[in-house]
Amino acid sequence: MASLTVSQTTPAAGNANKQREGAEIITGAEACYEHSKELLKGLGFPGGVMPLRGLDECGLVRETGYVWMRQGKPYEHHFRATGTRVRYDAEVTAYVEEGRMKRMTGVRSKQMMLWVPIVEMSLDGADKVYFKSNVGIGRSFPAAAFADEDDPAAAAATEANDKQ
Repeated sequence: MASLTVSQTTPAAGNANKQREGAEIITGAEACYEHSKELLKGLGFPGGVMPLRGLDECGLVRETGYVWMRQGKPYEHHFRATGTRVRYDAEVTAYVEEGRMKRMTGVRSKQMMLWVPIVEMSLDGADKVYFKSNVGIGRSFPAAAFADEDDPAAAAATEANDKQ
């Protein structure tokens, strides 16, 4: 059963939970999945850019833009259209604003033989998504490569893009 709560962090909880003070917290796999898709689309990102389905909890602090998504175990996803393998830790966090997710934790991309932390994701024009690593090196991919797999029209656009 899904639920929405607003956290009330007490001083005894310490600084670890300070970032989550006043958060809207959603629990339950389906509710979290829908909430995370809506959040991404609201920021301007394609719905499939973070395909996390097994979420236990997610939250948003509107005042600061801090978000987190917690799942039971790490998840690896292969984006066919980009040929990229991405690993999502059990908890992914970021600070969000329109067209940008910054100070990301818990997301790594396999480049050559190394897992490189992704610390920022932003829109690069209307049709590209730019990913930046922790050493400042980045790469852009077509936004269509991250279409929501549950959306038949988006999936068809991705397949058409793959054939080009």
